[in-house]
Amino acid sequence: MLVSSSCNKDYLDKNPLDSIASQTFWNTKEDVAMGLAGCYSRIYGSMMDYQRAYVDALGDATYNYWGFFNTEQQVLGVLSSSSGGMPPAIFNYSYRAIAQCNFFLDNVDKATKVDPGIINVAKGEAKFLRALFYFDLVRSFGGVPLYKTSPATVEVSKIPQSPAADIYAFINEDLDFAIANLPDISYSGGHAVKGSALGIKARVLVTQQRWAEAVTVCQQIMNSGLFSIYGDYEGMFLNRGQKNNPEIMFACEYLTPTLYHSVYGMNIEYAKHIFLMPNLRDNFECIDGLPITESPLYDSSGLGASMRSDETVPWKFRNNRDPRFRYIIRGPNTDWLGHYSYNFYNVTGVQNRKYIDTTIQGTYTYNYLNDWNYILLRYADVLLMYAEAKNEVSGPDATVYAAIDQVRSRPTTLMHPKWKAMPLLDRARNGTKDKVRACIQHERMVEFTDEGERYWDLKRWHIADIVLPKLTNPGGYQYVFTQKFYLWPFQQSELDANPNLVQNDGW
Repeated sequence: MLVSSSCNKDYLDKNPLDSIASQTFWNTKEDVAMGLAGCYSRIYGSMMDYQRAYVDALGDATYNYWGFFNTEQQVLGVLSSSSGGMPPAIFNYSYRAIAQCNFFLDNVDKATKVDPGIINVAKGEAKFLRALFYFDLVRSFGGVPLYKTSPATVEVSKIPQSPAADIYAFINEDLDFAIANLPDISYSGGHAVKGSALGIKARVLVTQQRWAEAVTVCQQIMNSGLFSIYGDYEGMFLNRGQKNNPEIMFACEYLTPTLYHSVYGMNIEYAKHIFLMPNLRDNFECIDGLPITESPLYDSSGLGASMRSDETVPWKFRNNRDPRFRYIIRGPNTDWLGHYSYNFYNVTGVQNRKYIDTTIQGTYTYNYLNDWNYILLRYADVLLMYAEAKNEVSGPDATVYAAIDQVRSRPTTLMHPKWKAMPLLDRARNGTKDKVRACIQHERMVEFTDEGERYWDLKRWHIADIVLPKLTNPGGYQYVFTQKFYLWPFQQSELDANPNLVQNDGW
């Protein structure tokens, strides 16, 4: 009683000290930063973090041995409204992220004491993130429910899908706002910048085959001088090459001990989750710029032998190859003492090398904490998107070749002082629109292995139904990809929860 009588009269009106009340939030720039951090947090635990590499396992370059997200079953055609795996994962995490961004955008203007310039930059970042997640949805499912603001009730949220064209229009609207309001500086980590938004817009435009607009957007990035090709291909995907890297334009950022991933590098090395497909290995050209089927430099010795880690197998087939080969495909004498030795699991005959830091060999376990960032956009992509779009608009010209050459002839001085860069693209050999298109498709395959874009490339080129059925998995079963697979099915649980949602054709 004594204690009660001595308390202030507003004691029972105080907010809980372990939570934030909406009535007292949205006052300071720190509040705005905290709300925006909530939007960025949705990248983690989604296909925007290190798990994005698993999307590639739906294509023709990599193979997910342990079947995470049901990729092994999906490539064999086992996909339905109740099969789970990648489709519901992308659907669910995307809408959670969109809801977070919408909540932020619905409320941030309440921070009237904060400088309007700070508010607009924060809005630009939130809209950039919202565009990223809607882009994953539309290229997975086509038309989807479009929420521009937070639904007031559950019943209000039960809306039919909007046409894909409307989703793309909204994505471009969000990206245009971001482009107009984000700082025009190089990317240094964490926060999206103007170049980040321009690069994703270019990706959206080439997906829509809006070639002329994509050319203009890519030129804006190229002319800014803020980004360039980095000379250490291996280091770009490890800690040593990521700080202030001029090629990285946006990434999922980690920092131990609070933000880390204990899985991905370990999944390649320690537990052997992701293998490479033999057709990827064979797509690497020789150092003379010719495919292995034509180059006199190619020696197939050891190609059919067991992939052992000693020198009793010649391995000459890797000599005189594109320098990227050795940083993507694991070679001999690299048995890094993982959970399964080099010889224990060799599912496809081609083991993965990308994302592996050999300076910490033997330390990978389920408790190892990785904090290298997973790159979601880099300048090499902008150059190849420019080349592709410009080639589609008017055929190959000097700027198209120059853009391709910057990527394929990446400086090798930081890789190995004795290695040679790939030669410039042979203009005489590749002098038509069709041949240059094929060159670009080749470059994208080898350059972006394990970066989560190959499957989307095959779909946007509308060749997935041609390329994928030619493949077999290590068990000898043929891949399945028919026209209906260009759009995934909605889960039955979503159809039950939202009666206005209509299933995609064929499912």
